Amino acid sequence: MIRKKVCMLGAFSVGKTSLISRYVKSLFSEKYLTTVGVKIEKKTLELNGETIQLMIWDLAGEDDFTQINMSYLRGAAGYILVVDPTRPATFQVARDVLDKVKESNMATPTVVALNKADLKDDWQVDEACLAALREQGCETIETSAKSGEGVEAIFERLTLNMMQ
Repeated sequence: MIRKKVCMLGAFSVGKTSLISRYVKSLFSEKYLTTVGVKIEKKTLELNGETIQLMIWDLAGEDDFTQINMSYLRGAAGYILVVDPTRPATFQVARDVLDKVKESNMATPTVVALNKADLKDDWQVDEACLAALREQGCETIETSAKSGEGVEAIFERLTLNMMQ
């Protein structure tokens, strides 16, 4: 079995924990629980004939990623960067996070989750930040922890990228 560490990164309240809960347990809760420090979940999947166990690190959301404990990122094979398009400021947080991550791990695959697709009518997409994320090689996938839209896809896409 192949094991891969994945870190979920993004501002507070963008839905990192909810995406993990939907992916690992097929659950969604409207209740907001703040993540303190880090929480680790596991999920095993079959992809291209390989059995892969993802160790998903749910890091506490930060709006100031200069404060992030970089030791949490050590050994990560990939990152899912989560933004909440109903809050445009989370795009800039995502850019700041990506800059910080790239300082330490240049070639680590990163996928961006445009979360809360169920609230698309309320989205205020920061096109400049989105373009900058894509220019840095990040694929973007629309997700909704509430409906399940794109949740499997984002983890599978990242896993495929990590296996290359």
